[in-house]
Amino acid sequence: MTKQNTICHCGNSLPYENCCKKIHLDQKEAKTAEQLMRARYSAFVVQHIDFLYTSFHSETRKLQNKIEIARWAKESKWMQLRILFSNSNTVEFEAHYLDSELNLQIHHERSTFKQVDGIWYYVDGKFIS
Repeated sequence: MTKQNTICHCGNSLPYENCCKKIHLDQKEAKTAEQLMRARYSAFVVQHIDFLYTSFHSETRKLQNKIEIARWAKESKWMQLRILFSNSNTVEFEAHYLDSELNLQIHHERSTFKQVDGIWYYVDGKFIS
């Protein structure tokens, strides 16, 4: 399988080019909160920082630091996304990754999303230990 046909990082069976990349490049909108969550995870993998930043809801975007987002995306080796629960505006997930010292980490979060004018945005997340 060529790099262009790589299965999407989000865990769907589609090639990246036909899945999250279209959302990253504004060629299509995420249709659900879960689809945006998957696209955000995939954006961490491919280090699409602009997408991560603009997919924050306007109320929480101003609290974000693009440099810190980029640092975390770059220093981590993203391994797997597991969706544990999803409803209309909430997604609970685990993102498995290796940190900068190659220690396995699991980022477990319950995220809240909001749809504005037909576009889904990430509002915030609660870390679960």
